[in-house]
Amino acid sequence: MSVDTEAGPARTGNRIAAILVSLALAGNNAGSYVLSLAAARILVPGAFGELSSLLAVLVIGVVPAMALQTVVALRVARSPSLSQGPLFALGLVTSGIVATAALTLSPLLVLLLHLGSLAPALLVTASLGPLTLLGLFHGLLQGSHRFATLAGLIALEGVGKVGGSLAGLLISGSTTGALAGTAIGSLAVVTASWQICGRPRPRWSDRHGRDVLHTAQAMLALVLLVNLDLVLARHTLPAAEAGEYALGAIVTKIAYWLPQAVGVLVLPRFAVVSDRRRALPVALGICAALDAVVVLVTLVLGSRLLPLIGGVRYAGSTMPLWPFALAGSMLALVQILLYARLADGDRRVTVLMWAAVAVEAVLIPAWLHGSAIQVVTVAACCAGGLAVAGALVELRSRRTG
Repeated sequence: MSVDTEAGPARTGNRIAAILVSLALAGNNAGSYVLSLAAARILVPGAFGELSSLLAVLVIGVVPAMALQTVVALRVARSPSLSQGPLFALGLVTSGIVATAALTLSPLLVLLLHLGSLAPALLVTASLGPLTLLGLFHGLLQGSHRFATLAGLIALEGVGKVGGSLAGLLISGSTTGALAGTAIGSLAVVTASWQICGRPRPRWSDRHGRDVLHTAQAMLALVLLVNLDLVLARHTLPAAEAGEYALGAIVTKIAYWLPQAVGVLVLPRFAVVSDRRRALPVALGICAALDAVVVLVTLVLGSRLLPLIGGVRYAGSTMPLWPFALAGSMLALVQILLYARLADGDRRVTVLMWAAVAVEAVLIPAWLHGSAIQVVTVAACCAGGLAVAGALVELRSRRTG
């Protein structure tokens, strides 16, 4: 896998980097899956539901970290000699804002999720601060093309965050213990990241908080698009069919996450207009080729994949899985196009992203929820329409630029 079009050694280096980043991302995802399996076996159903909901809150809470990483990576790629001090200050401010907001909302979280105490919500807050700052260090390494080190840091994040959660779960056998492990592990990882990135000191002169806010809005819309159909299926479909849909959503996630390393590698290239125009078609082509394999497998094996994913209880299901693979594939293309537009400073992309979220949020509950296929078709069409719209905006930008 390579998105470099230059000399042979550079292409080889990109292939190695892509493999390392892919392995690190896959390891993190596998670790999260193992954590879920362990929690389901150790905790009683009520506690397992509590932990799962709080981990979902963490997924949403790290959106500012994703935005921070994107902004920092683009800025470092544009100006490799840029001092880390102002960027570190930006990371500290962003992390402080996220932690303060999470702390303020903790009592509301207790009410919404019916938590037994305030402690789990406070531990989520304790995790979000370090995890947000971790986005800064990811961005520093990504923007400077230090992909091998970035892969190591991603793997270390998995060991610290997921490993800490698992250790806390095994030691305490409780949701609070698992989240305490998450917080401790996250703090340890961000401390190690600070060391790896040269122990930067903050310089309070950065004024690019608006960039982080804008990027966070677009990233949040993407996160919602990846997960919204599953939530709406749970809300509108019968329980048994919603369970089948949840299995199909795993295929969506596989197709979405499979080309993630491509986005990591090309984002720094997008910082320069000439490089972006060369790299974007190649990146989209690689994503499409990788996900074409997923779609083909789901077409060939069909519903026979369901018992392989969820067990023998789904052996009688006839639900096709290729629409889920197609939805995930479209979302992977959307992410690459989103990076390209963010790199160009195009604010229209945020409007497009939220428009797609709104359309999906209206169509499924109001009309198209008669079956799992209807729901996933809406999701795939919204993602596909967004990909087409993003491509048209990109083409128009090239013509006018």
